[in-house]
Amino acid sequence: MKKDNLPKKLAVFPLSNFIIFPKTTVPLNIFEPRYIDMINDSMKSNKLVGMIQPRASQESGESTPQLHEIGCMGKITSFKETEDARYLIELKGIIRFKIVNEIKSDKKYRECEIKFENFYDDLESKKEDIKFSDLELIFKDLKSLFEKRGFIINWKALEKQSLDETINALAMASPFTIEEKQVLLEAKNLNARKTKISEILTTYSFDQYNNTTIQ
Repeated sequence: MKKDNLPKKLAVFPLSNFIIFPKTTVPLNIFEPRYIDMINDSMKSNKLVGMIQPRASQESGESTPQLHEIGCMGKITSFKETEDARYLIELKGIIRFKIVNEIKSDKKYRECEIKFENFYDDLESKKEDIKFSDLELIFKDLKSLFEKRGFIINWKALEKQSLDETINALAMASPFTIEEKQVLLEAKNLNARKTKISEILTTYSFDQYNNTTIQ
């Protein structure tokens, strides 16, 4: 996607405990009527949807939760309707965005005016300066963490991907808390994200991790 084709407004999908990173693809099961509407409208236009975290500190019973400022725009790359009228879609992360303000409309789902200016690097597929050898320590710690949580990762296959795809996929799949993942999403670039992963890992004692439940 080119800078010039980026939208000025975007339908946003506030989904708790779910974050998508640029250059990663995730499956979604859509069943709520307002989000069925959103996907229908998106499929008729540019196939773009903004995934964003609601803020955890909302008042209970608040019908429209406050949103984080930074989310990630995804493009619907696969779409299937089930017999019970749900949609099974795949969303590929394209570029992060910042919410400028929410747009009032009669639609059932939320739309926001957005800007991308701090995140144009997400569109690049340039080679990063970081090498896999620089990441071995992080990967080693991440590997123990994944294995302790019963996650199976094909590390050899990961090494065939570009480094940013790998880092983003690991950040997204990791058993970190959702707040930690939001911090990783907001990290300016891959180098910053690598450093943050390293910092987060140092806060965990892996023995204590066995007694910790992470949602």
